[in-house]
Amino acid sequence: MSDWRARNHPAWWAFLVHRLSGLLLAAFLPLHFWALAQALRGAERLDGFLRWTEQPVVKLAEVGLVLLLAAHLTGGLRLLMLEFLAWREWQKGLLAAAAGTSLAAALVFALNVV
Repeated sequence: MSDWRARNHPAWWAFLVHRLSGLLLAAFLPLHFWALAQALRGAERLDGFLRWTEQPVVKLAEVGLVLLLAAHLTGGLRLLMLEFLAWREWQKGLLAAAAGTSLAAALVFALNVV
């Protein structure tokens, strides 16, 4: 099997989503710590930052962040099940369950934000 044919397998896409979501979450952490530091610099700076977060683009980014968190969590749980449980046919469905759970979590968050 060539490398390109292997990359059409759903497990390869699950691998890619899990790795990319981890990298993007790690890239988000400095911004998160910066936002927390605003609280230490006074109430006015924190209030200004919180007002800025009410913008629609920030709300959309929050939904994306929840999607990344859910994708990384469900992808990690899927990997743990593959590593520590005996192989069963139902484990093929873990890919769909992980993707569905991630999208559902992001949708629920988006509905609460709007």
